[in-house]
Amino acid sequence: MQGEDVTDQQSTYRPIEDYGLIGDTHSAALIASNGSIDWCCWPRFDSPAVFCRLLDAQHGGWCRVGPVGQYDTSRSYLGDSNVLATTFRTGTGRCRVTDLMPIRQDAADHRAVDANADHRILRLIEGVSGEVELEIGFRPTFDYARAATTVSPCDGGAVARAGDESLVLACPIPVEADASGVVGGRATVSTGDRFWISLTYRATAEPELPSCQDADADHELARTLDYWRAWLAGCTYDGPYHEQVRRSALVLKLLTFGPSGALIAAPTTSLPEVIGGVRNWDYRYTWLRDSSLILYALHEIGYHQESMNFFRWLENLSTSCRGDLQIMYTIDGGNPLPEQSLDYLEGYRQSHPVRIGNAAVGQRQLDIYGEVLATMDFCQARMGHPIHPDLWEMLRDLADQAAARWQEPDQGIWEVRGRPKHYLFSKLGCWMALDRAIWLARRLGLPADMGGWHREREAIRNAILTEGYDGTVGVFTQVLGEPVLDAGALVIPLLGFLPSTDPRVHSTVARIQEQLTAHSLVYRYQTSDGLPGGEAALALCSFWLVDNLALDGRVDEARTLFERVTGYANDLGLLSEQIDPVSGELLGNYPQGYTHLALIRSALNIAKAENRP
Repeated sequence: MQGEDVTDQQSTYRPIEDYGLIGDTHSAALIASNGSIDWCCWPRFDSPAVFCRLLDAQHGGWCRVGPVGQYDTSRSYLGDSNVLATTFRTGTGRCRVTDLMPIRQDAADHRAVDANADHRILRLIEGVSGEVELEIGFRPTFDYARAATTVSPCDGGAVARAGDESLVLACPIPVEADASGVVGGRATVSTGDRFWISLTYRATAEPELPSCQDADADHELARTLDYWRAWLAGCTYDGPYHEQVRRSALVLKLLTFGPSGALIAAPTTSLPEVIGGVRNWDYRYTWLRDSSLILYALHEIGYHQESMNFFRWLENLSTSCRGDLQIMYTIDGGNPLPEQSLDYLEGYRQSHPVRIGNAAVGQRQLDIYGEVLATMDFCQARMGHPIHPDLWEMLRDLADQAAARWQEPDQGIWEVRGRPKHYLFSKLGCWMALDRAIWLARRLGLPADMGGWHREREAIRNAILTEGYDGTVGVFTQVLGEPVLDAGALVIPLLGFLPSTDPRVHSTVARIQEQLTAHSLVYRYQTSDGLPGGEAALALCSFWLVDNLALDGRVDEARTLFERVTGYANDLGLLSEQIDPVSGELLGNYPQGYTHLALIRSALNIAKAENRP
């Protein structure tokens, strides 16, 4: 990658794909290829950001370690880990910066709760060859740059304070504050030089003074590398696209909240679906809709413990809610913050508003009944998980709700912020709820209204096949009775509603390829949804198309499309929520868990298709 002069770095936005991700299963940080930490929330994924230059280049906080002047850069994760190494090359030499959030294994079986959280970032600087003039800059802005923050240099680094929080920079290079409030310093790094810098968050205004012992940091690096390598050794997948699947597994582990086992959709908020647009949402929550795919993807590649940790989180949540489920929750099972706009932040490349919290939590989305019941059915059938009578009472209530409410309108999978409609995807979710509940009850001999469930399941099926299918153009539509095309129809064979060989599925896939696809990438839909502006292609929908091609035996086409989609990943193998089909730019929150889950499922479907008798 081509670097830029240091004087330009505080006023410009970098491409989303320019960022790498590190984390410790409690929080995460995005680090640009220029060595700048531009996004980090402490102490949890959903905590207020300490560094947020990602969302305001002028006022958002950051911490950079990188060369002065012009440079080139290359980077990679160290082996099978989430430890990021960036090498800078200038006209006079080369140096390397290695970034990590320390993590260690405290239990032999890698249960979710074993990952400690020191709320710390370690940065190792090494001189590789020649000499490099290196700059260190430190400017945190607590609470999304809302809190009054003071940064004071001291012996061995600096301390930033805001209210009852602090962030300590430990640095062997002398630093001082400039007129803009940035604390920094410069040093020449020569061949063989080696030293550590650390950032430590504390929920107190009076933390310990800066200290970073090289021996301790070396130990943390070794222990963190051991943790990630041991964890990835549990991956049993050895089929096509092996490396992409393994990297996606590592991304998903980074997006898992260790204490609960919940998986967030993404570690960011308000990265836009189109530059300058208003479709900027907070994704630092756990969606129930993702649950069945999470369980399937993790289980099928060998991560039974992680899948069971998430299952227990979902089981506890479902039982405590007694069937009155929301579409999303915080990582500890609470309610997301009420949505608010931070209007003082200009947003990524002037894409505002910047939002925290998520108003979609209050929406009615009927498909979640099916997602939860499909998850429970999968765990019982594939993992032998017992169904406690109290849990079955809750699941039975969900199935009864699906039977009673499937004829109601809702906001649908895409969380449209407008008038509720009769979305096809929601009807499919209700059908799946009853279908999986029937299988569970039959398999385990559990008490249920089998006759009523059978009747309503067939009624939903009939409504989908008659009102949800437009025979004049040969497509399943977005809304019952409305001739609008939607990529959500691609899940029909994935849910088992119809086989991939059904001519109605064939014609729907063909129309989506013709009308919703650009440069091999699939849009969700191309109709008005009540919000201004448009959006890029959704990576998830492109992987759905891969799945359909693989299930239909069109393996060469599936492989070609899979490789086109994964080809948009950055140099570290990371993918966002959306992709601009024309520029190839990654857009939306990043990296996106659902995208990487879908990548794993598509690779599995291709592998199964190739081994089909």
